[in-house]
Amino acid sequence: MTASNERAVAAGDQIKVNYVGRFDNGELFDSSEGREPLEFTVGGEQVIAGFDRAVVGLKPGESCKVVVAPADGYGEHVPEMVATIERQQIPDNDKLMLGSMLEVSMEDGQSLEVQVVELSDETVVLDGNHPLAGKELHFEIELLDFV
Repeated sequence: MTASNERAVAAGDQIKVNYVGRFDNGELFDSSEGREPLEFTVGGEQVIAGFDRAVVGLKPGESCKVVVAPADGYGEHVPEMVATIERQQIPDNDKLMLGSMLEVSMEDGQSLEVQVVELSDETVVLDGNHPLAGKELHFEIELLDFV
């Protein structure tokens, strides 16, 4: 065994993990399966807080399961970030699809990514919340190694 295999993860470490993310009902929402492992710096605000904290103390080859509340994930769902607008106000509105993402310009000049959550012939409901906001997230995380 090498020295790195005996060391536990601490803030500032750059690590490589495999993970599976599911909702309460078991539905898969994200996974590293079939892709390169996720690499990030622990404590570097590169992943959600609950995921970040879950890996602290793990040693290479170890796994953990963690349930991340919205406050430690993508935040609570904010109703004020949902708006119904006239469909004709959106360019190329005939190409809109449920679940598609759009970039909208705010009055202050900043842009916001929104998701189409409802569609009718006359209106479109846009949600500026992160698609995982307000959801409890269940992760299985395996620490592969330090980078």
